[in-house]
Amino acid sequence: MNQHIRSVLLLAVICLAAILPASAQIPAQPAPKKGTVIEILGADTLQLIEKDTINITRFIGHARFKQGTTLFFCDSAVKNNKTNIVDAYGNVHINQADSIHIYGNYLNYDGNTRLAILRENARLTDGKVTITGPELQYDMNAKIGSYLKTGRLVNGKSVLTSDEGYYYTETKEMHFQRNVVLVDPDYTLTTDALLYNTETKIANIIAPTTINEGKRIMYATSGYYNTDKGYGNFGNRPTIEDSTGTLTADNIEMDKITGMAYATGNMVYKDTVRKMSLLANHGIVNQKEKTILATQKPLLIMEKNKDTMYLAADTLFSGIIRPGDSLSIPSVSGLKREPVKEQLRPLKTIRPKEYIPINISPVNKGDSLAKKQLDSVPGAIMMFVADSVLAKTKNKLDSNRVKLVKMAPAPDIIAKDSLPGIKHHADSIALSTPKDTADQRYILAYHHVRMFSDSLQGVADSVYYSSKDSIFRFFRNPVLWSNNTTQLSADTMLMFTKNQTADKVLMIKNAFIINEAGPEMYNQVKGNTITGYVAGESLDWMHVEGNAETINYIKDQSGAYMSVNKAQCAIINIFFKKGEVDKVVMIKDPEGTVFPFTQRPKEQLQLENFHWDIKRKPKTKYELMQ
Repeated sequence: MNQHIRSVLLLAVICLAAILPASAQIPAQPAPKKGTVIEILGADTLQLIEKDTINITRFIGHARFKQGTTLFFCDSAVKNNKTNIVDAYGNVHINQADSIHIYGNYLNYDGNTRLAILRENARLTDGKVTITGPELQYDMNAKIGSYLKTGRLVNGKSVLTSDEGYYYTETKEMHFQRNVVLVDPDYTLTTDALLYNTETKIANIIAPTTINEGKRIMYATSGYYNTDKGYGNFGNRPTIEDSTGTLTADNIEMDKITGMAYATGNMVYKDTVRKMSLLANHGIVNQKEKTILATQKPLLIMEKNKDTMYLAADTLFSGIIRPGDSLSIPSVSGLKREPVKEQLRPLKTIRPKEYIPINISPVNKGDSLAKKQLDSVPGAIMMFVADSVLAKTKNKLDSNRVKLVKMAPAPDIIAKDSLPGIKHHADSIALSTPKDTADQRYILAYHHVRMFSDSLQGVADSVYYSSKDSIFRFFRNPVLWSNNTTQLSADTMLMFTKNQTADKVLMIKNAFIINEAGPEMYNQVKGNTITGYVAGESLDWMHVEGNAETINYIKDQSGAYMSVNKAQCAIINIFFKKGEVDKVVMIKDPEGTVFPFTQRPKEQLQLENFHWDIKRKPKTKYELMQ
């Protein structure tokens, strides 16, 4: 009996020794990774297929799955039990934590990487934003939806399309690439790359972009734009263009609601209709009122026949002449008061995993116009723009159009010429009410005005120009120089122009003309009112009326001085030839004295209030650009 028991135990030990090595050779099945298990919630029919290396499960009819907080619904599906990949067909619906819903007719889902690819009528929505495309990808871990074969995003009234797009559902940010088009009822935006926040509706511009508002087009390469509020901040020399002109600067802030635009740094405003350019370091444009205020070294450039005119001042302002307006100077009170501007911060952006590199110029935080006060416009830029608008050859004015006729005296104008906050005079040239004044503008330059052209230079405290009557009005100690030797001054001066070329000059109250005849020798004319006529861009003749006085140096035929004539009368006509006084005609009760040139009394050769201010005359256009 004991012998039998010992034999059984020995046999058991031998069998156990044989079984243990064999069982050790069978590999243990690894446990699935945490969060990758796909739970089967149900289906109408379930089929398990196991053959060789194949191990799949088919779900037919109302298939339902779950992975973590994500639910899957479809008509039918096939699950590869080895790879943990599901292919779903028909009415596919993915619900991630009741926040993201994705739809399509076909789904390929990797349960390990949690990457879903949907095709055929693919659609992703978070309740506010809807993205559609022929193929959508959604990363469950990163919560990023994307399309690489064109797509479309709808956010309220805005529709964005592009070749590629990446939507970050947690930050509500969308990155569009290639052939990007944003269509809104108020504008259309086109670019090749755009960052867009669907919650704030702010678009970060990272590539050359065009914003077309119908009447106005903006071109920008960097900055941001609030598509909901119409407020933007653009850098790298953006341009705003409309039917009448363009505005360019280093930086432009714009507010569509108020119609205000703020330009900083090397601003250039070009009026393409009137061939004018306005340069400055700082400008404020009211797009609703169609006004522009330029400060910090402003310079106005007006194209003429052969002689471009340059005008500089402390401040330049331009506005529209409206029906019922007088041609007198409008009030400038409050022009420097800037409205409060909303400050926006640029978006923080996330790069997609499969990101195609492009040059991104991020917007600096706190970038506002108040922090960028530049001192002056670089002379090189000024000169380039100035020279680029030089006038082409045009027909010369007919020099025979001026006839020797007696001019009626002009009504007096109140000489209150300091601009800010005054009650301006009622101009004798009043505006009739036209049918359309949209194309008529005025330009106001005030404080330390300097003007230069090859044929005419001038200085004044303030200047007002209206395109309605083409008249420049000079106020407060104005002085003009013509032909390089003739100085004109008065309390108030009006320069009439045709085709932006001087045609006539009207000098009102204390009018004084000085012509340099030689060293310390000056021909002089003085009167209440003086009217000067221009032919061929040079003074042709002048009509002096009211207490007229004159001192004139007379030459013989060889050009030698013979005498000095000093005279008084009611009316004097002075004729010029080649820039010099050629003939003086005195009308009505002339009285005078003739001094031999060698016996001329020097103490009597200057009329009262004589001032030769040649040092104030701008010598070149470049002086105005400093």
